Amino acid sequence: MEPITLTTERLLLRPFTGGDADEIHAACQDPDIQRWTVVPSPYSHADAEFFAEKLSPGGWHDDSAYGFAVVLRGSGALVGALGITRHHLPGTYEVGFWTAREHRGRGYTSEAVLAAARWTFASLGGDRLEWRAEVGNAPSRAVALRTGFRMEGEQRSGLLNKGVRRDAWIGALLPSDLGLPGTDAYLPAAGRPRSVNPTPGCQRLPLGCGT
Repeated sequence: MEPITLTTERLLLRPFTGGDADEIHAACQDPDIQRWTVVPSPYSHADAEFFAEKLSPGGWHDDSAYGFAVVLRGSGALVGALGITRHHLPGTYEVGFWTAREHRGRGYTSEAVLAAARWTFASLGGDRLEWRAEVGNAPSRAVALRTGFRMEGEQRSGLLNKGVRRDAWIGALLPSDLGLPGTDAYLPAAGRPRSVNPTPGCQRLPLGCGT
């Protein structure tokens, strides 16, 4: 797929370029990003260059993952990174993200996640968008809850981060949660409530590395 750009009220979600390496490197010096995400630790400038110039663009080219630089529409400052990864189950994707420390607490991440979710459902034919974070990553969980993800439980040894397996929280967002049609029919188990639209106003709540 050719890379695309998404626009929200305050943000652009655009493909990464080599020119982003300095800002990526600076943001990923944050101990919280290194602790809770799978970025290398320590994080070198060469790591940032590889991500911006090869790893992120490569996902677009082979349709395995779609990486976005989340930047402010006005200044172009890098707010964070967001990726949508294709799952082995057709129609299922996973979202991951981190936010630069200086941009946390302003609702930027929820704005970006909701835009990416709508794009996943409308343009990729997604029927399920998963969120997963290590147990204890409360800021990332708050982002998921505030953008309408329904928590589905805890997975033992659900994540591999820097050679260590860790327990994970998992949640999911469906097209119907955002008032959108799905690609395939969904029949909930007997007694399970059907998805409803998120509480009005939840898209504007502030959030806090994944955070």
